[in-house]
Formats: sequence, structure tokens, C-alpha cells
Amino acid sequence: MWVEPDGRWMIQRHGHGEEIHPVDQARDGTYALRHYIETDPRWGSRVRVRWSHHVVLAHTELDPGFATPDCPRWQASGANDLEDLGRRIWDTTSLHRSDARPPTREDIDLIREILVGRNLPPRDPGAVADDRAALADRLTMEQAQLLGATRLLNRVEIRGGAGSGKTVLAIRQASDLAGGRTTGVRQRVAVVCYSYGLASHLRRELLTGSTAKRPAFVGTFEDLARSWGIEITASRNDSDFWEFQLPVLMAERARMLPDATRFDAIVVDEAQDFADDWWTPLVGALRDEATGGIYAYSDERQRVFARFGRPPLALVPLVLDHNLRNTRQIAESFVPLAPASMVLRGGEGPAVEFIPVPTGEAIGAADDQVERLLDEGWHPRDIALLTVGERHPVQRERQESLGFADYWDDYWSNDDVFYSHVLAFKGMERRAVVLCLNEDGTRDRSRERLYVGLSRATDRLIVVGDPDVVLRAGGSEVLSRLRGR
Repeated sequence: MWVEPDGRWMIQRHGHGEEIHPVDQARDGTYALRHYIETDPRWGSRVRVRWSHHVVLAHTELDPGFATPDCPRWQASGANDLEDLGRRIWDTTSLHRSDARPPTREDIDLIREILVGRNLPPRDPGAVADDRAALADRLTMEQAQLLGATRLLNRVEIRGGAGSGKTVLAIRQASDLAGGRTTGVRQRVAVVCYSYGLASHLRRELLTGSTAKRPAFVGTFEDLARSWGIEITASRNDSDFWEFQLPVLMAERARMLPDATRFDAIVVDEAQDFADDWWTPLVGALRDEATGGIYAYSDERQRVFARFGRPPLALVPLVLDHNLRNTRQIAESFVPLAPASMVLRGGEGPAVEFIPVPTGEAIGAADDQVERLLDEGWHPRDIALLTVGERHPVQRERQESLGFADYWDDYWSNDDVFYSHVLAFKGMERRAVVLCLNEDGTRDRSRERLYVGLSRATDRLIVVGDPDVVLRAGGSEVLSRLRGR
């Protein structure tokens, strides 16, 4: 930068000299800033304080005797003045100006507050999550191209870790088979899973919209039995009935099904939780047991029951090794628990937080974190509180007052925070999850429960519990990651 003999300030740009007006810009900026401060309601009737402007030429040295008619030396600093810049700017008003009054500490604090702005729009974590969810949806649709490779296969097991898009692909495959997109012929399709929550989700996705693409059946294994006229009165704790007696009854009914009510293909989500004998009535319900389609979606690390059932036929294994649904920070917390190494493509998000508290205090501390998420701007519909031990009192109350069906309808109402156990929440997700470790970590399959719980949040995860519980259930590496080390 230089000053021509006629007083014009010049700067070299793109090989040519260009006139600039640094003094005018600094002076005009001062007037605009003073006007903004003095018209803010918070300034009120305060007497005007002393204002001045100062020109800083960071790449041009100024002679000690420099001066122009509109810029004395004390009102400009060059490259040779930068080490003392703070004092020189302060002196501009404190030593060289006497108009108005000097600002007090209270004035400066108020000016700083006003310069922050007023009535600013808050950060909306939901909007950020919307953008990341749109990216995850696009990535999942890219992964759906895998279904094209299975078009000529009728016996397939698709394996993948949490967040790999298995359920999205299962929905897409069921719709394609029912609508004839896969083979050119519409098929009678059954979509079967284990948990009520996932069944509710699958029904919402598959039994709305075009009837031409709707499967013939969508629900749990228990729902399928009821649809065949089998009355179920056993308690949920009667494992002998559920794992042995019920599948025998269903196999008998399957043999008697008329051709019109049999299936051309069966899609099973959460296949790792199906008992060995459950596969017999499923295969028996096919129109053609030899060529009918069986498509199983599974994650062995989410096997939270002591079942090791496999379908009585050979399946071609395909592996999904990309995590798409969780932020990188959340996915990294459960990668050590995943069935295989995963490529993390879910985008960036806030760090996972671990709140260390004794196990007996975990429920209360988790409730506090829900309130904190609401204060951060998350909508109630974005939040779930999940327990790994006993159910949260709110979950028990809602299930007892609403019943299982209406309880899961409440999940989709988007009106309130959802309370659930990790076992019931398998296959589900919410943007912000508080995972409550309200057990000691020694229960059978605690590692799998922790894995499921850590992977249910897509954008914000807070884990509340005793560090020793994490250590026992997940190991030192998981604990280290939760602590951010």
C-alpha cells in the first residue's frame, strides 16, 4: 500500500494499482457502529461515550513522521507498530480525544453484549440432524444396489453391523418382491421379525402407499401364528412354549395352508433372534419349499437371546460393512463390539458423553440428561431413554395403561420422549438417546445389550452408568472410547 503525492491511497492488486479509501472506511464504520449501539434498547438513555477510528496497515511500514490531512500518525498503525497495537488503539481515544466521556468498564461490558446481537435464532439440532439423515438415506439407497446383485438368488443371508441399513434394505426388498420389480412377477411375500417395535415400523413402511407393492403379511412370528388361527395364552417368560411348542403348532398349520395363502418369499429381519424350530413353519409356509425365497437379515452381535437357530437350508451370505446411520463419533463407540470391521460413513456429530454414576443412581441421572437434551433444543420426539436392566418407571406405566399396541403407536406419535428397554428397541432408532446402564453388567449377554444400546442413537448419545459396568460388559476399549481417550 502507498499514498500518491495527490493524497490518493493505493494498493497493488492483480498487477495494477487500485485506489482505496481506508480512512473513510474506518470513519464510516465507527459512525455505523456507534449508531447501532446507541439505538439498541439496552443502551437506553446513557450519555454518549468517546468513539474514534484507527487505521491499521498490517503489511505497510509507516514512518514515525507520517501524517495526512485526514489521518494523523496517532490514528494509524503500520507493520512496524503491530507489537504495540493494543496500546496505540487505546490511546486513540484515551490520549488524543477529549470529546464526550471515556467509557467505563460497565459501558464496555454492555457494548460487548450488544455487539453479540439480539433475538438471534438458536442452533436447531433437529435441523442439523435432518441434513445428516438425508445424507444417510442417500448412502443407504446406494447400498440398495446390492439387491440387484441378488436378483437371481432366492436364498440369501445379508449380514451387517448396527447402522448398516439392514432394515431399510429388508423393506426395499419386500416391496420389490411384492411389486414384481425383482423378477417381473408379483409375489406373495411375508415379512417377519421378532420385536413388537420393529414390527410396528415395518407395517408403517410397507402397508401404506401403493397396494401393488404391499406384502401379504407383515408382523412378528407371534403375529403370524395368530393370523393362522393359533390362540396364544402363554406368558412371555414361558420359553418352552415359545421356542418349542408354538413352532410345532405353526408347522402343523403351515402344512394345511391352502395354496392361495402360502408365500412365494419370506423376508426375515432380526434373523439372529429366531429359534431353531421357528424356521420350520416359515419354510413350510412357502408355495415351493425347494425354490421359494428366503431372505434373512442378521447381526450376530445383536443376538440378545440364548438362541442359535439357523434355517434348515443353505443361504448365500452377503456382508454390509459400511455404517451409514450413526455419526462417526457414535459408531466409534461401539465398533469394538461390532461383528466385523466397518467403514464409518455416517458423517460428523457431537462427541459421545459418558456420565459416571453408581448403578443405583443411573435412572435419576438419565432423567436429568433427558432434561438437558430438551434444553439443548432437541424436540421430545427426537429423544429416547433406553435401559439395559429393569424398565424405566415411565415405560412400565405406559405399557400397563396403553397396552403393547398403543404403547408402540405412542412411539410414532412424535409427541413425547420415548422410554424403552434395549431389547424392545432393537431395529429402532432415535436421533438423541440416553442409554441408562441400570444393571451391573454381569447378566448373560450383557455385551450384546450394550452394543444394541450404544447403536440406537443416530446423532447424539449420552451414556449414564458405572464405568465398571461398561468394563465388564464391553471391555476396556469401549470404556476408553466412551471417556474420549
